[in-house]
Amino acid sequence: MMARRKPKKGQAASKGYREAKRLRAKLHKKVARRRQDTGRKWAKSVVADHDALAVEDFKPKFLARTSMARKAADAAIGATKQALIEMGRKHGRTVHLVHPAHTTMDCAQCGARAKHALPLGERTCTCTACGTVSSRDKNSARVMLVRAGLDPAGAEGVRPPGAPPQVAA
Repeated sequence: MMARRKPKKGQAASKGYREAKRLRAKLHKKVARRRQDTGRKWAKSVVADHDALAVEDFKPKFLARTSMARKAADAAIGATKQALIEMGRKHGRTVHLVHPAHTTMDCAQCGARAKHALPLGERTCTCTACGTVSSRDKNSARVMLVRAGLDPAGAEGVRPPGAPPQVAA
């Protein structure tokens, strides 16, 4: 609507253009509030279940090809990460932000790094140094927990008796 009503250079904006601009701002505000609400609800459920959290502190610009999708991903992930940090602080939980570099390439057991990045289609991670075979996501979660200085025993849901409270990645 704004493109059709855009005034020529040097001319004042018409009433229709100003109205379209107001409607666009209203819609953007609604989308931002929806992202914040969803992020808060998810963060509250995660914080309620775990005492300590380890989260990748990444910038999602590389995830999307178009600038519009990239902006949406930035906003949604940023709002969710901010809600998680605020909710953790509010409920007295520790939230560790972990640098995202090489989380899928490092081995959680021995710390060795693979020579090549795993393609997204490959879902299992096999360490060439120690021979450990695990799910790509679980290995990445364990690496984040180790980098955050937390005990990665709870990453697979198996904890030894008398272990400290559950930790999530």
